[in-house]
Amino acid sequence: MQNLNITPLKNSFDIVIDNIASDKSISHRCAMFSLFSDKPSIIKNYLRGEDTMDSLKIAQKLGATVEDNRETNTIIITPPEKLSEPDDILDCGNAGTGMRLYAGLLAGIEGSFVLTGDKYLRSRPMSRVANPLRDIGASIDGRENGNKAPLHIRGAKLSSFKYHSPIDSAQIKSALILAGIQSGESSYYKEDLLSRDHTERMLNGMGANIHTNDDGWIEIEPLKGKLKPLNITVPTDPSSAFFFAVAAAITPKSKVTLKNVTLNPTRIEAYKILEKMGAKVSYIKTEDIYEPIGDIIVEHHVLNGVTVDSNIAWLIDELPCLSIAMSIAKGKSIVKNAKELRVKESDRINSVVNNLKLCGVTYTEFEDGYEIDGDATLQKATINSHGDHRIAMSFAIAGLLCGMDIKDTQCIETSFPNFAEILDSLKG
Repeated sequence: MQNLNITPLKNSFDIVIDNIASDKSISHRCAMFSLFSDKPSIIKNYLRGEDTMDSLKIAQKLGATVEDNRETNTIIITPPEKLSEPDDILDCGNAGTGMRLYAGLLAGIEGSFVLTGDKYLRSRPMSRVANPLRDIGASIDGRENGNKAPLHIRGAKLSSFKYHSPIDSAQIKSALILAGIQSGESSYYKEDLLSRDHTERMLNGMGANIHTNDDGWIEIEPLKGKLKPLNITVPTDPSSAFFFAVAAAITPKSKVTLKNVTLNPTRIEAYKILEKMGAKVSYIKTEDIYEPIGDIIVEHHVLNGVTVDSNIAWLIDELPCLSIAMSIAKGKSIVKNAKELRVKESDRINSVVNNLKLCGVTYTEFEDGYEIDGDATLQKATINSHGDHRIAMSFAIAGLLCGMDIKDTQCIETSFPNFAEILDSLKG
């Protein structure tokens, strides 16, 4: 088990960061979506974290050829003429995105497939994806009647469907879309709040036809043939960059410029909340092909408490780090309608509040969130990450103010391999 010791910053910083991890969500999708083409996809700046490399290895086990040119930071994925049934299990590592999206993709392909992952992923609920897929004809089984991995998928041609999801989740939506494009007729999917829309954007860029009709249903047209290959540069992950946005926001006289970040509105809601709290935040768009991309500049300013109870699906991953800013902000902050936090890599509501308590922060826990009393003077503590990379990194940022000892930090390697290196660069 790896541990991380954080010492407090002694000075302010004004830094440009251009080596933050590439976007994890988009990288996963590049590996998977390339399988729907009949030509090589060219992907620059693919995230070489453990989870996303696992998604790439699964594509290889399904018959794809992968060329990795590290000198040009380019990966070329050549799909097979026909996806083949693998002779081994498919290991998704720690990635819920990988398992849930591959479940939808493989459900529509003839063959037998077993998806598994590490001990943390094997404890996470999968029925939220398995049940809708079963409703449209997929054959999926696993522990607890398909709620826990390993999952066994007996892929076959699927029926079209009309499904109104009770959960606003990009993973569930993406799994159903990947199943829908492989069915024989148009399928329909609806969510109450638009979740991250990378799947729709990327597949449409490849030639698919996925659009929202006048009644608010996402209409998924079945593929008429192979899709165009990807030719994409994966942008910086705004969720990973957000740790350093909070670092600047809570450190007096500090400023950070985050380069080449996706500015997709469904991905920068946490920055909007930080801005609402009082931080100075500006956005500079530089391109807009598959995704709007640009720079985000964050400067320290006195923070005030805030209520976060809407657009939760747009900032679910950033809430643990936002809780650090809330702890030192003036007044109370409230997070509501975020029950989804309880089924992430850890029960993040429980992980956040219990670790905040160790740091001297007063809170009230709800089933779907928490209330944090601000104006806290954070205290150094020994933090249990529970194998959750976002908990580990959030409290590492808190440690810039007070110092922190964090246990079980191997999980950081799965999503942000150079996190500690960038953290050290803040110290000059």
